[in-house]
Amino acid sequence: MLDTAHRSRSRNVGDRVTASHWPALTSELDEYGHALTGRLLTPAECHEIAGLYDEADRFRTTIDMARHRFGSGQYRYLTHELPDVVQELRKAFYPLLLPIARDWAEKLRRPAPWPDTLEEWLGMCHEAGQERSAQILLRYGPGDWNALHRDVFGDMLFPLQVVIGLDAPGTDFTGGEFIMTEQRPRAQSRGSSTTLLQGHGLIFTTRDRPVATKRGWSNGPMRHGVSTVRSGRRRALGLVFHDAA
Repeated sequence: MLDTAHRSRSRNVGDRVTASHWPALTSELDEYGHALTGRLLTPAECHEIAGLYDEADRFRTTIDMARHRFGSGQYRYLTHELPDVVQELRKAFYPLLLPIARDWAEKLRRPAPWPDTLEEWLGMCHEAGQERSAQILLRYGPGDWNALHRDVFGDMLFPLQVVIGLDAPGTDFTGGEFIMTEQRPRAQSRGSSTTLLQGHGLIFTTRDRPVATKRGWSNGPMRHGVSTVRSGRRRALGLVFHDAA
């Protein structure tokens, strides 16, 4: 059982999420489909989360990316017994991302099934047969990379997710930028590259985002991945707001 200080710290993590400049984040998400937060975790908290990777009983499965032709590297899905800090991050992010998700659904004329609380939404996922945890710890070494993809684990889908850097670029690793491509309506695809700082988060679309056109709103499909790590070790925490089938 975590001590009182650890529980207090996890609550403070939620406060950091709430204190982010959400009007600016919302504007960037609407414009680009992704947005960088400020610092959410201290270096000590990052090291603590990254250190969980070698505690096998905390994870339900391990994925070798090369074996599945997802790229090169490895990631592990946490069990539902999440560390307090991870739980607080998800609980803090969900109600702040919810208005954006509902707005995007309205613009794209899609259902918006997400209730007001994360607990209710996860209950709906489980009723639909999506019962497995989708929270991820990722680890890349020299030469590793992640192919462009979308994290869709079933029909019950939340349209936004968050990745948090656990190592310091330029110090712990080089390369390993977070990359996204956007398929634009009747135009060439557009790419972007983001350096994810230690303890900072990147909010990004799970699948697509609404794009304004002369004919109204159109969906802009997006994929994400990680460029080749040149040196060192790059680790990250992935927060997904739906469970997997």
